[in-house]
Amino acid sequence: MSSPEIFQQTAYDPACGARTGFVDLPHGRVRTPVFMPVGTNAAVKAVSKDSLEEIGFEIILANTYHLFLRPGHELIGDAGGLHGFTGWKGNFLTDSGGFQVFSLAPFRKILEEGVKFQSHIDGSKHLLTPELAVDVQTAFRSDVFMQLDVCTAYGCDEKEALKALRLTSAWAQRSKRRWLDTRGEFEGKLFGIVQGNFYKDLRRRSADDLVALDFPGLAIGGLSVGESFPVFEEFLAFTAELLPREKPRYVMGIGTPDYILAAVEHGVDMFDCVYPTRTARNGLLFTSYGPISIKQAQYTRDFTAPDPECSCRVCKEYSRAYLRHLYKNDEILFSMLASCHNLAFLHEFVHKIRYSIEERRFLDFKREFLSRYRTKLA
Repeated sequence: MSSPEIFQQTAYDPACGARTGFVDLPHGRVRTPVFMPVGTNAAVKAVSKDSLEEIGFEIILANTYHLFLRPGHELIGDAGGLHGFTGWKGNFLTDSGGFQVFSLAPFRKILEEGVKFQSHIDGSKHLLTPELAVDVQTAFRSDVFMQLDVCTAYGCDEKEALKALRLTSAWAQRSKRRWLDTRGEFEGKLFGIVQGNFYKDLRRRSADDLVALDFPGLAIGGLSVGESFPVFEEFLAFTAELLPREKPRYVMGIGTPDYILAAVEHGVDMFDCVYPTRTARNGLLFTSYGPISIKQAQYTRDFTAPDPECSCRVCKEYSRAYLRHLYKNDEILFSMLASCHNLAFLHEFVHKIRYSIEERRFLDFKREFLSRYRTKLA
């Protein structure tokens, strides 16, 4: 069965692959390119849903692995899915749980059937299959949910990467079959995930397998797993070219301006990462001139805004000196304000990217931005 198209391109910069558009989802239209905040336990840490709405986010993430283990998909289903459980009125994208199984579970075994793993919470044993991953996300009433895949580490050998690819492709078929058989009138969209590690022939094979299954959208997996930036960009560009332009493209796990710019240049529409909020809680603030560490003594008497060029509420109302004071005294308010600022900064950054594409000057915008943006902490 052919999947209905959910993506519409609205602007394109002919100098590269950058584009704007929107993705039509059950809880509203999402403008792209889009950065999606990560709410592991159905909550973006230290940020209320009201703040997310105020910033302007249209979609956030939740983590299937963690929510499957606690409080469980049955309870969330009884609450009316993630929207009924949390009160968030925008869209939810949920991952399949696969990456967390592979990275967090102390004991796991990959089988043709699925993945056997032991909970990091209480040691209980579980078998996560492609079908169960779909069932769990269906109970969540996710607007976008992901197939179960096998993500391999940077530097793994080609034999291991090929095995992971074969399983990912087989699980993609099973995931789509389950989605078609059980969705009923539910309008959530299932995305496939391209794997293949850092072997171009495997990337091509994986993309061919996934494109043939005609998912509503496609994700580029297995990047930002420890490789250098040039390698990331090389394989991102290579993989993106293999994917159909009429589908939304999603790169998993990127959340800094330099990586986002690289993704957008090569036609990627969606991206997410815990980095902006995780580092915010540890004293890192995004600015137009690069990240700063509020821990440093130089900000003790700095009464300027965190980023004088940022229009967010935090930058309008608070100083670097005050934020440093909050941080040094372990005040919860610091995590709240810093996280809101970092997310607002990225939201506004992506808005500027969209405008530059509409004006057909994305590469100029990228060059101008990076000419003054330091990637190292100041």
